[in-house]
Amino acid sequence: MNSDVKYRRILLKISGEGLMGSREFGLDNATVSRIAAEIKAVHEAGVEVSLVIGGGNIFRGISGAANGMERTSADYMGMLATVINALAVQNALERIGVQTRVQSAIPMAMVCEPYIRRRAVRHMEKGRVVIFAAGTGNPFFTTDTAAALRAVEMGCDALLKATQVDGVYTADPKKVADAKRYECLTYMQVLANDLQVMDASAISLCRENKIPILVFSLHTEGALAEVVAGRGRFTVIKEGTESVCK
Repeated sequence: MNSDVKYRRILLKISGEGLMGSREFGLDNATVSRIAAEIKAVHEAGVEVSLVIGGGNIFRGISGAANGMERTSADYMGMLATVINALAVQNALERIGVQTRVQSAIPMAMVCEPYIRRRAVRHMEKGRVVIFAAGTGNPFFTTDTAAALRAVEMGCDALLKATQVDGVYTADPKKVADAKRYECLTYMQVLANDLQVMDASAISLCRENKIPILVFSLHTEGALAEVVAGRGRFTVIKEGTESVCK
């Protein structure tokens, strides 16, 4: 493994919206290809990579429920959207020579493997990128929670969350001009201040298992490799009291 790498095994969480590019919905092939290239660069540095991808670019369960759809059905539709995104990213990775496996929490043998923890770990040990689809397989849980759960199950050194901005802010910096950016936060600060970077169950899972969360911009070229090396611009969420961030 490249000595420049700080984290040996990671889980990368990408929102579905991150795959849209400048489109209003769906998939932008150029964006998907760029993300695949960034993943390849990290993979070639010797990092074991797994991914969880959201489905908000196709269907978001919670918004479907808000529009009168029964929540459980809406959430299952959202899970199926994540499978579509997983297959798209798998295709982009394999086009550039990265061996990839998709494992779904909802069995669908015709298109991907079922989620089996030991098999997923073995794939990563063999140098394959593993994409976890269909969330946890249960309604009422977000893909953030699925990402935290899979990071714990895979024994990851860090959970990397690629977002629309370059870290965690006090408010949405695209809407609030003087929003403050954090370089470092503790899990308890995120929960106490309701910072909305991930849902509370995801933060709590990472806290209980001492997995740091690194939040960075999906749109900055080369950012993933920089973050894996412990450099670049990101917010780290980790254990400890507030003094660890001073």
